[in-house]
Amino acid sequence: MKSWLSAHVECTCKPEGIRVSVAPSLQAAPGITGVPDPNLVRIRDLIYQVAGIFHPDNKLRLLQERCSRRMKELKVQTLREYFECLTVRPLRQTELFALLNEITIGETCFFRNQTQLDALRRIVIPNILAAKSRLPQRRLRIWSAGCSTGEEPYTLRMLQLEEADGQLKNWTVEILATDLNERSLAQGKAAVYGDYSTRKLPLLYRQKYFLPSGNLLRVNPAVRANVSFSRLNLSDDPRMTLMKNIDVIFCCNVLIYFDLASKRRVIRHFFNNLLPHGYLFLGQAESLFGVSEDFRLVHLPGATAYVKGELASAGGESI
Repeated sequence: MKSWLSAHVECTCKPEGIRVSVAPSLQAAPGITGVPDPNLVRIRDLIYQVAGIFHPDNKLRLLQERCSRRMKELKVQTLREYFECLTVRPLRQTELFALLNEITIGETCFFRNQTQLDALRRIVIPNILAAKSRLPQRRLRIWSAGCSTGEEPYTLRMLQLEEADGQLKNWTVEILATDLNERSLAQGKAAVYGDYSTRKLPLLYRQKYFLPSGNLLRVNPAVRANVSFSRLNLSDDPRMTLMKNIDVIFCCNVLIYFDLASKRRVIRHFFNNLLPHGYLFLGQAESLFGVSEDFRLVHLPGATAYVKGELASAGGESI
């Protein structure tokens, strides 16, 4: 598989600049005696090169646990053999995808961030509709980047259906759901969920948009329509350049797995992917401070978002 990023690691970020280390550290990780196995470090660097996900020294034990699961499945005894499975053996690409599935398991649920969704419905969508009012094509494109098992894109679709006879009447809304994890995407396409995923689901939405499936709930066909799932590596530059003409991007709690260099590359793509009036939503604890100056932060009621510079005064107070 082609490497999209260098193996150098950004180590410190300050407003006045960045210090860059020449290579990943080989300090002992908690739970790992002495210097880490060089093959574990090589696997760590391979994952970083391919997906932009970096495991610092204090996360190497977690990476080793994920590798151990795959090694048991393959009946491989050593990390050296497993590294060969990832790089030189015939099924190396399949195994690399399998390892990425192990290390990118997301935690999510329907209506995870209600204040963010309220801001989308009450402020962001009206602003975007006003900006596009003179265009002949009445279409919105919303991208759930790092959609995990599908709860976020289906939530966005339900909100859109609630507005289908209101502000979004006669508008086509396309929801793009992408993730690196193939298993998560398969679950999203299956659209069957248990109590944990639906724990914040309002009763009205549960009754209106879900069907019983044994002890589980299945998203009904109306919600599943216009939601498209696909595998996308956010560090894949050529694929990222194809994600054009986006009105809103949700990328919540995804960039926390990236180092500074990887974050900057992804955020630059997001800037180019968004239309001039577009909005970017990150997780509640995430920020672009020290990452990008292309976007402006805007404060919405109960939430924050990022917009391109010229739109910074729209829909909220910018800083």
